[in-house]
Amino acid sequence: MVAARRLTYEESRRKRLEENNERLKALNLPLLSQALRESLTPKSSPAKNSKPRKLREQQVALRRSIRVANKAARSQDEISEQAVTHEAVSPKVGIPRVVVSDRIHFKGRDLSNRVYASDEARTCSMLRAGELQASLEPQYPSFLKSMLQSHVTGGFWLGLPGHFCKATLPKSDAIMTLEDEEGDEYPTVFLARKTGLSGGWKRFSVAHNLVDGDALVFQLIRPTKFKVYIVRVSSFEEGNKC
Repeated sequence: MVAARRLTYEESRRKRLEENNERLKALNLPLLSQALRESLTPKSSPAKNSKPRKLREQQVALRRSIRVANKAARSQDEISEQAVTHEAVSPKVGIPRVVVSDRIHFKGRDLSNRVYASDEARTCSMLRAGELQASLEPQYPSFLKSMLQSHVTGGFWLGLPGHFCKATLPKSDAIMTLEDEEGDEYPTVFLARKTGLSGGWKRFSVAHNLVDGDALVFQLIRPTKFKVYIVRVSSFEEGNKC
């Protein structure tokens, strides 16, 4: 009897398992479980057959200074020929050597005792210079220039009117000769781009003892030559009227 009960229990247990399996199959749970296990299992990815990168082989020329490279490539004759050609294309403007008059002494000025012209005296000297300019030959262009400290002490740079330079003076750097009222000549360097007189102007300024307030009349008597007239501001500082 006991054996019969055990058989009955086993049969009922097997029957329940079969029913449960049928239910799981109906819900597709076995397939879902298998898919989940497969997704969680790490897969080893096959190694890619990647080709090693090849670096471009470029021939890079060794950087050298132009002077060294040219020195190695050119002969001495070519270098000498180039130097002559360069000098012919861009000549350097310089003041020619002249004999300095005995009355000219280039002693340093005492800048601590600078004298500044009064506005009234400066105006008077310019008015007198204007009268002098009006009496000159009209066929020769001219302009007035009132001296400042930068013109006659320290810097010794004389800027010229831009419109006058563009209309009448050379388009490139040149030697401009300044001739005073006594006929003495002073070569100066005219810088076309900066429209002014540089080298040589100091010599003219010191030789004529120019001071702040003096008025100068520049008359262009030749393409590269000025006749210069000086009106002293000191004659009006002493109380003389214009």
